[in-house]
Amino acid sequence: MKILMVNGSPRKGETRAVLEEMGKVFAELGAAYEIVDLGGAPLNDCIACGRCGELKRCAIDGDAVNELIEKAKGADGFVFGAPVYYAHPSARLLAALDRAFYAGKYAFAHKPGAAVSTLRRAGSCAAMDVMNKYFTISEMPVVSSSYWNQVYRHAGETCDEEGLQTVRNLARNMVWLVACIEAGKEKGIVFPAGEHAARTNFNR
Repeated sequence: MKILMVNGSPRKGETRAVLEEMGKVFAELGAAYEIVDLGGAPLNDCIACGRCGELKRCAIDGDAVNELIEKAKGADGFVFGAPVYYAHPSARLLAALDRAFYAGKYAFAHKPGAAVSTLRRAGSCAAMDVMNKYFTISEMPVVSSSYWNQVYRHAGETCDEEGLQTVRNLARNMVWLVACIEAGKEKGIVFPAGEHAARTNFNR
């Protein structure tokens, strides 16, 4: 079992500290994990070129996105962490997820996903809603916890204990759900085959 976590902050600060807190629980429960830091290097947004449909990867090379898709293929579950900027997740994370999910949806489908936000005050619910939509459009079970997956922390201060407890419970629920899916596979329960996508385009 391997959990892939993505730090959507350009820094190794509060968001990474929260992912590391979850990592402690994963390690205790015998689950391998990896944290991918998107970092501060330039990261392009999607340009809607459409080439990913034939390439099965993003046509834009040179940043973290195609590496993220490759790592996703071998992962059993995902945690996306983002600081809240202007009441939404970091644009860096959203640009990466737009491209990774559009070009590599097959690498994420049917695998559990969880979103975590770090913030100073407001915007967590909107940030969580945006991140969760990547899961719900990709047939991924959304992992929940004992409260909303948000951790308050101002730079240089200690994270709030309730938030840390919430993400630790989230990590436990992630391991449990991945184990349930693996047990189902052993019993011959396979993922459902969805219908071919029918697209209704109202805007031309």
